[in-house]
Amino acid sequence: MSKTESKPASAPAKRDLRPGILGRLVWLVARTIGMTLRVKRVNWERMENATRSANGAIIVTWHGRSLIPANVFRKRGYWALISLSRDGEMQDTIFRGFGFQTVRGSTGRGGVRAVLQLARKIGEGGVLTFTPDGPRGPSHVVQQGTIFLAQRSGCQIVPLGVSAWPRKLVNSWDSYMVPAPFARAVLVVGEPQTVPPDLDDDGKLAAAERVAAAITECEEQAERLAGVRQRS
Repeated sequence: MSKTESKPASAPAKRDLRPGILGRLVWLVARTIGMTLRVKRVNWERMENATRSANGAIIVTWHGRSLIPANVFRKRGYWALISLSRDGEMQDTIFRGFGFQTVRGSTGRGGVRAVLQLARKIGEGGVLTFTPDGPRGPSHVVQQGTIFLAQRSGCQIVPLGVSAWPRKLVNSWDSYMVPAPFARAVLVVGEPQTVPPDLDDDGKLAAAERVAAAITECEEQAERLAGVRQRS
């Protein structure tokens, strides 16, 4: 094969390496920060009870607050839903680095199959960590996939509020929070939410709003306990 013929084959291979390499770098930074944090856990017995259930559990927190839970729940074999996008390749590397099991899919590509696979895993006692307003928003809006998963698996949804101080909020759609090294971190667990299997569309919307309110309430409490002085 000539040198000219070999170039098209090698270029895609090089591009495919980039999300994985970047993912390892992001994981290294996130893990390094996580090792320094002073973490306070509030109502943690709710988390322990829910995650030990034979029906599994879905732990939900807002997309912009995932760095601390990724560290806290590392190496437990919990599940994460990762999109099939190019960004998803990087995220898959990050979450696998933390010891999560991943299923690839999103509302746009591979969504139905991925959600059904996750529902089966949860129903068997698995635990899903989920950002219900991800992967691209709108921020702080619980999408219906969360409600469907809870109905299909019969598990509880566990709301989690996360905060840290000092920290940096990135200028992104989700105002992603990056704690400073050695920051105070707080995780507040809310009352687990049950979603009846026979809800109509209005009932599903109401359930999503209740879950969103529970996450936000927990996050507000975490902000106060972390000593947050301003939204920065």
